[in-house]
Amino acid sequence: MEDLGKKVLAGDVRSASRLIRNVEDNIAGTKMSLKHIFPHTGNAHVIGITGAPGAGKSTLTDELISAIRKRDKTVGVLAVDPTSPFTGGAILGDRIRMIRHADDPGVFVRSMATRGSMGGLSKAVGDGIHVLDAMGKDYIIVETVGVGQQEVEIINHAHTVMVVQVPGMGDEIQAIKAGLMEIADLFVVNKSDREGAQKLFREILTMLNMSKFPDGWRPPVLKVGSSQEPHSVC
Repeated sequence: MEDLGKKVLAGDVRSASRLIRNVEDNIAGTKMSLKHIFPHTGNAHVIGITGAPGAGKSTLTDELISAIRKRDKTVGVLAVDPTSPFTGGAILGDRIRMIRHADDPGVFVRSMATRGSMGGLSKAVGDGIHVLDAMGKDYIIVETVGVGQQEVEIINHAHTVMVVQVPGMGDEIQAIKAGLMEIADLFVVNKSDREGAQKLFREILTMLNMSKFPDGWRPPVLKVGSSQEPHSVC
């Protein structure tokens, strides 16, 4: 297992995939590999992307990968997909959306199953982040499976948390008024060309106006649409 850790530190993609798989499957000896690589972690910036199912998280992740690569930085992605009821593995929907990056050696995309976790993430995600960090990735994006009000575990893993909302999904403000409101470093109103986007945008701003920010950071709000440039209002 120590050899596996050494290969991960050398940036070997196959070894990284194998170690993440071993973490998910609780293979004996995996902890030793993680201990071997852990002193080499802590260099990557971790971005968490969360929000309701269907909010467009995978599309935004795909575009974010492109933006990072244009800066000549490497990126690893852990896309947390729903667990298959038959195999227990991930349903690979997110990786399909990011297929255009498949041949880019500076991009590593790995799906991970929720494995019944109630927090939008599996217990193995934290170790998966360490693996990608030890590989030398500059940025690590963790896309959650799609969460509700109390499923906010991403804050325990990410330096920056992006909460994605989309109009037309019922009582939009109800979906963000609990835990997600507190964990967000950035709000994105996606598909802003849809009816109701401006209303959702104003509601988020209203909630921010009623909130306190003890650390001094007020989360900006971005409107993103397919036919317009993103812009922000704080």
